[in-house]
Amino acid sequence: MALAPLGSILAALLALLWLGWLWLRRRGAGWGQRTLCAAGPARADDVRALVVTAHPDDEAMFFAPTILSLGRFRAQLWLLCCSSGNYYNQGEIRKKELVQSCAVLGIPPSNVTVIDHRDLPDDPAVDWDTHLLSTFVLKHIETNNINLLITFDAGGVSGHANHIALYAALRYLHSERKLPEDPYGAGILHSLLCRILLNICHVLLQIWLHFSIGSFLRGLARLTL
Repeated sequence: MALAPLGSILAALLALLWLGWLWLRRRGAGWGQRTLCAAGPARADDVRALVVTAHPDDEAMFFAPTILSLGRFRAQLWLLCCSSGNYYNQGEIRKKELVQSCAVLGIPPSNVTVIDHRDLPDDPAVDWDTHLLSTFVLKHIETNNINLLITFDAGGVSGHANHIALYAALRYLHSERKLPEDPYGAGILHSLLCRILLNICHVLLQIWLHFSIGSFLRGLARLTL
């Protein structure tokens, strides 16, 4: 008897997930026919991605899977690091390590830029100026014809003030309509959400099978007694 409410709940959740998937497909059609997740391989010059980080090592700690995935799609990659990471007076060492790290991730040294500005120190107690940051980022976008931007979320992932400042700068550029109008990030988001929905469906199905098989075996045991 306990399975009936569970089955109804699972059925309702699956129905909602299915409707969500259909909605994402419809939204995806409006994001453009060509995305990173399109069926055919993208040309090497289709995607020009800029990863905006706050300190050397951010690229490895927070963005390595994304950078490697973009590399598999043959995207052209740039990295803009907005400080030298000189909090412990090791800025020069960390800049060299950054270039080496990016080379491993598939970003050539010529596409790696480090901003070493006195008003953008590596310091969680300093709020970086949004307009100053946005000026540097926008110049990089225009110089390299960037069509995909990647940076931290509103919480800076780890809560670091410098990380959060990057989100604020890009959000400012977006509000001013200065970012690429047809970014490929929509396609990545669409694919990611579809995969999340499919994974949830898979988990729900496994739960349903677990309880259904368990109930069947218990019933069979009672019949054989």
